[in-house]
Amino acid sequence: MKTLAGRTLFITGASRGIGREIALRAARDGANVAIAAKTAEAHPKLAGTIHTVADEVRAAGGKALAIQLDVRDENAIIEAVKKTAQEFGGIDILVNNASAISLTPTMETPAKRYDLMMGVNARGTFLCSQACIPLLKKSSNPHILTLSPPLSMKGKWFAGHVAYTMSKFGMSMCTLGMSEELRPLGIAVNSLWPRTTIATAAVEVHFPAAILKASRTSEIMSDAAHVILTSDAKANTGNFYVDEDVLRKEGVTDFEKYAITPGTPLFQDLFLD
Repeated sequence: MKTLAGRTLFITGASRGIGREIALRAARDGANVAIAAKTAEAHPKLAGTIHTVADEVRAAGGKALAIQLDVRDENAIIEAVKKTAQEFGGIDILVNNASAISLTPTMETPAKRYDLMMGVNARGTFLCSQACIPLLKKSSNPHILTLSPPLSMKGKWFAGHVAYTMSKFGMSMCTLGMSEELRPLGIAVNSLWPRTTIATAAVEVHFPAAILKASRTSEIMSDAAHVILTSDAKANTGNFYVDEDVLRKEGVTDFEKYAITPGTPLFQDLFLD
């Protein structure tokens, strides 16, 4: 079976949600995981910190390194990557999961919120990738996986939340460009996006309760990520994957196990037809 045993993952935004699930899935294989996220102390409304996830990773069979990181800080990224390499001897996989969201129209998106989304999403993905590439070049099967949607220049994906779409498509453009740039180095660069809404803290905070109930759990994303990250990097790059499609190709037929409320019609994700 394909495994991440002994591999080192650097995962941004891993203190909760999809990033946490990817960390735990890798840990069950016996991977080394750097949990790089802002939350070092418990949030009053949102569960999870870098330290609680590090404990969960160890309990699941992996090795963990908790790093408090704001991906808008270039020097902090460089130091976090260096610390991970010193701890585990290198980096095999970067997961660009950290993301900020504000589904607001143009006139209701203040500059501060615009800058946050651009800084965390597009800029953070670029800088984390940039910092990891020298180490990924040394790996036997290096991957960059970014949690961002397929690119589609249609107005309907922008209307109502221009700034957010720009920032997420900025992440996807990193995948598009870097996959070609890094292909000669054997570094795989792919994106992954959910078919349905995922029951993360972001959905809980920004969407109605009915949508949360019509969502899937983060495990579907971590299972799909595992398939991608255990694939041959040289033969699998430049793709915009959708979680359900990845798993169907692997022979998965039971998707009810991922439903928050089995039997409930699922809510389609924002960027997919």
